Amino acid sequence: MTTAWEKYDKSTLSKVMDLSEDYKKFLNSAKTEREAVDETIARAKKAGFKEFSASRKIKAGDKIYFNNRGKSLALYVIGKKPIEQGMNILGAHIDSPRIDLKQNPLYEDNGLVLMDTHYYGGIKKYQWVARPLAIHGVVCKKDGSKIKICIGEKESDPIIEISDLLIHLARDQMSKTGSKVVEGEDLNALAGSIPAKGKKDEKDLVKKNLLDILKKEYDIEEDDFISAELELVPAGKARDLGLDRSMVMGYGHDDRICAYTSLAALLESEKPERTSVCILTDKEEIGSIGSTGAESAFFENTVAELLNLQGNYNDLKLRHALENSRMLSSDVSAAFDPNYPGVNEAKNAAFFGKGISFNKFTGSGGKSGSSDAPAEYVAKIRDVMDRNKVSFQFSELGRVDQGGGGTIAYVLANKNMDVIDAGIPVQNMHAPYETASKADIYEAYRAYKAFLKDMK
Repeated sequence: MTTAWEKYDKSTLSKVMDLSEDYKKFLNSAKTEREAVDETIARAKKAGFKEFSASRKIKAGDKIYFNNRGKSLALYVIGKKPIEQGMNILGAHIDSPRIDLKQNPLYEDNGLVLMDTHYYGGIKKYQWVARPLAIHGVVCKKDGSKIKICIGEKESDPIIEISDLLIHLARDQMSKTGSKVVEGEDLNALAGSIPAKGKKDEKDLVKKNLLDILKKEYDIEEDDFISAELELVPAGKARDLGLDRSMVMGYGHDDRICAYTSLAALLESEKPERTSVCILTDKEEIGSIGSTGAESAFFENTVAELLNLQGNYNDLKLRHALENSRMLSSDVSAAFDPNYPGVNEAKNAAFFGKGISFNKFTGSGGKSGSSDAPAEYVAKIRDVMDRNKVSFQFSELGRVDQGGGGTIAYVLANKNMDVIDAGIPVQNMHAPYETASKADIYEAYRAYKAFLKDMK
């Protein structure tokens, strides 16, 4: 099987490895959607991007970003042609499956303090027990202040965990199906065990001690959890995988791996013919809904703002700008795994090392929930990739009727623009640690650059 690795000379191989080193830094600093926004803005500003201002005129080459509630972004490099004539858009999501703390999480049970949780997105719940977890997020106080939380990433930090049942007493548990072996309401995180000094019969002294620590170290009261967004994610850094260091294993490849490569491509865009765009959305893992998801009016509003600065804005121009645009829905695909070959149909599977994977459709069963890209647009994609010598493959998300999944592609396709899914093949998708090939990361970055530059 021919792979991208075979075409790399020594110089290119060095670029492949350097890009993945930078990607690991991005991944380590962006374990939540809020952190991904912060890291993206920092990188964008270094590349000359400025936050949108309605009082500023725009011209070709201007680099502008819009920040939506600190949880989604739209970044633009203004092209030589009017926006009404269409844009080249890269769209990825920056949320990942995880475990969230409930709004009233703390309770004491037999001398232990636990945190009640509610998982987010599609996970195999049993994969999240008996492993080091970190707490990331924000606590918003009534006075308007916001406290950023990151506990468990430094070597000196404490961690938390969700306990598992010891094998010696797990006879009944082991007879359950995978979806039931650990129940959602049993994903309670262990957080403390030292009691505060108190009266002999005083209740919940361990919880009191923990609250005293939170107040002293973070100025957090128990009621502040009500207006907090705190996420439990795997503690630790992304690492090279394989004795040949050919892969990256880390938390959040889905979909920060496509967000990173899309951003890297956009940051190198200079005075394109068509306006280049990168949109990074939240809430994809739970349906792309809400004010920060792809279903919101945020993206359309940003286009309207820019059209207004170009003069004579009206609703028809906005509609033309959207329907004349081309988009890559940058989301991961399922990589073939030799341990589980039966879930794929090999002729239409994505493989490590063969480059970016295009999915004409996703969905499930009879393509349900998919936008199914038009053949004419697929032909244009093939032409751009071939002219730029990008390694690419076309695949489906597993065997027919085996399962399925979705992306944000349908959301933008509903605005009457051409959209196709295009992302990096990943193993262990939605697990605490996912795996991707460095060659595919590099080829995706090259594919996104080629698309922004050459798609008409």
